[in-house]
Amino acid sequence: MAAPPSPSSAAGHPSGPLRFVAVGGGATPESTEISLEQDIELVAGTLPSPGAVLFAGGSGSLSVREEDPKPHGDGVLLALGQLFHPRVGRQSRYEAVRLDAARASMDNVEQTLGAALSSGQGPLLLYIAAHGDQGEKARDNAVALWGGQPLTVARLSELAEQHAARPLRLVVTSCFSGGFGELAFEHADEHRGPSRTLRCGVFAGTWDRETSGCDPNPDRKEQESYGLHFIHALAGKDRDGRALATDLVDFDRDGTIGLLDAHTRARIAAASLDVPTTTSERYLRSVEHDGAPIDRKVLPEDAAVVDQLGGALSLRDEASVEKRWHDLDARMNRLDDALADAQRALAVKESELGSRLLERWPVLDDAYHPDFDAAFRRNRSAIEDILTRSPEARARATAREAVNGADDELSGLEVEEARLLRLRRAYETLHLASALVHKGGAAARFYQALLACERAAP
Repeated sequence: MAAPPSPSSAAGHPSGPLRFVAVGGGATPESTEISLEQDIELVAGTLPSPGAVLFAGGSGSLSVREEDPKPHGDGVLLALGQLFHPRVGRQSRYEAVRLDAARASMDNVEQTLGAALSSGQGPLLLYIAAHGDQGEKARDNAVALWGGQPLTVARLSELAEQHAARPLRLVVTSCFSGGFGELAFEHADEHRGPSRTLRCGVFAGTWDRETSGCDPNPDRKEQESYGLHFIHALAGKDRDGRALATDLVDFDRDGTIGLLDAHTRARIAAASLDVPTTTSERYLRSVEHDGAPIDRKVLPEDAAVVDQLGGALSLRDEASVEKRWHDLDARMNRLDDALADAQRALAVKESELGSRLLERWPVLDDAYHPDFDAAFRRNRSAIEDILTRSPEARARATAREAVNGADDELSGLEVEEARLLRLRRAYETLHLASALVHKGGAAARFYQALLACERAAP
């Protein structure tokens, strides 16, 4: 089979001022799941053009990981790999990037953003569907670009301030993406005050929480994430592409679907572990700490979360939300402890099984050792016997079942926890926003400017 074409740094870059830049993928093919490409493809087809797409290794590169529906390979060799060097991509296949996209390297991303922010009229929309890392502070959070270089919150703020000809609007779906809420402040530092050039955004999760959406299964019906709901809602559709009634997506009743509308729909509808946030929420929590009785007119989006998500969870008031939350929190803490104990026990059993193998064949944990191939071929049957039928193998299997059971139970509660947190956060935001808006002043005006920025359609 012929090698794929080398991805061009110019791919995905139309001529003329850009209205959006979409950046996606992981640092390597293994971390570039098919769902990320599907999300960026939907983004490029939904947002008004012209736009630039930068994704993984670029058009034609073998950068996209898909779950292999038919596992293949030597079962004993795979079992050794799982014991000594487990990795998520071992039973995957890698496909060429189908998008018309440039390589999502740090140089390409910085050059594209710099040029786009320096020219054109109206806000530039930056959409990022990638993997995120948490820093010591929110401004240190980052998304991992192709090749492993991090685009930090602080660096994006610096780029936007160097090229400040137009406002910047953000949608970020990565883990810890709420760190980008710091762009509400100058130099992404709340001590420097509000940003002089308006920057706003919506994010799949708070600065300290992981998010969902990185799935190697190409079947969209099996996927679930904030991003999947958000992109469809922006086009007035549910996660499966069916048209939504106006009251389920136009929450501020302005006749258009803005970023905050789509964000709100995802908060209500996504059965995922995401706890979304925004720049306006980040700024609000920086300047207002008192709270006040709720004025629903101040934030119709959060009022809709209270009504619709609260109705879905059969929680009609704050007291019932708090009770459910505290009960669930206690239960999850117990499960966390049980899972940690089970994982420690499994680590011991895996170490014992590994030692049993290595005491006879010391090179089995290094497939690159010059003697590995010969040792494996000559002793394959004996190795398989220890891996599957020895007392150590049976003890390991029992320990693995305990871990899987605890993990499955905990995972089943994580979505419920996330939905409760969204509801709690909506109540808290309504109290704070009601207090700030009724007080008025410069902080209230900047807060309302952020909301207006978030509410605008692309």
